[in-house]
Amino acid sequence: MVERCTICLAALDDAASAARGVHAKCARALFGVSAPPSIELDPEQLYLFGQQMAGRTTLSGVQSKVSLGWHQKTLRVRAPISAYILKPQSATYPELPQNEHVCMRIAELAGIEVATCGLVRLSNDSLALIVARVDREGERRIAMEDFCQLSAKLPREKYDGSAELCSRIVRSYAAEPRIDAQRLFRQVLVSWWIGNGDLHLKNLALLSRDPSRPKLSPAYDLLSTRLVIADDPLALPVRGKRSNLDRSDWLAFAEYNELPPKLAKLELERIANALPDALALVEASFLRAEFRATLAELLVERVRVLAGA
Repeated sequence: MVERCTICLAALDDAASAARGVHAKCARALFGVSAPPSIELDPEQLYLFGQQMAGRTTLSGVQSKVSLGWHQKTLRVRAPISAYILKPQSATYPELPQNEHVCMRIAELAGIEVATCGLVRLSNDSLALIVARVDREGERRIAMEDFCQLSAKLPREKYDGSAELCSRIVRSYAAEPRIDAQRLFRQVLVSWWIGNGDLHLKNLALLSRDPSRPKLSPAYDLLSTRLVIADDPLALPVRGKRSNLDRSDWLAFAEYNELPPKLAKLELERIANALPDALALVEASFLRAEFRATLAELLVERVRVLAGA
């Protein structure tokens, strides 16, 4: 069996990389060092930490997650500066870390800027997803407002919206609305492609490294909910539809985002062109065989839908 990098999913083709479980360049991109650091965290305490953090951080969602920061050369909970989010295995839904990891890689392949992430092994040998926080640069906190905040909705109303509402938010607040409208279109489209039924208003945000230049943040929390919830519909409807979308719906949503018709068609073609490499990522992923087969089938089926077949 070919050993795969737990960050990029490519083959580990030398002994040093195989021993680390990652390519040195991948580790440097995620951690700033050539090998994954140790994580000072007892997997049995993850649930307790999650409960203690509830209501005290900006992290949301049903998946258990904790913030980690640097302490000397290790990562630990309750560090002075939060640099990463760690998502362990879920007791409710299997293989969510592996699921999100491969979906983030597929999104990146499809031209979406994503949060830097990878899989790590905890002390009990289970895989967890670790994600570099997009709202941090060293000790600096970057201003970030999610689409719930920007639409003046409460967190519990994160599903009370639409893809068109998100488009209006981008056009109202982004410094370069045309560019970010195209980026938003691509992110909503790719979320549908991978079967992500949880792209809600809190999973989209504007980031302001320069206070006068807010832009759509790198994508985060992308996973295929269809792997664990059969026929899971979209969280935010497109043209009033949460399911059974077709090529005409996506071209109409592109028009709503003010994409020229030629550019809209190129965006749909981008997905088709990415399909072979996306399938290779799925096959190389750490998902179980049945999940790999289900995700691959979904990707192929939805490319056919985009082609109008």
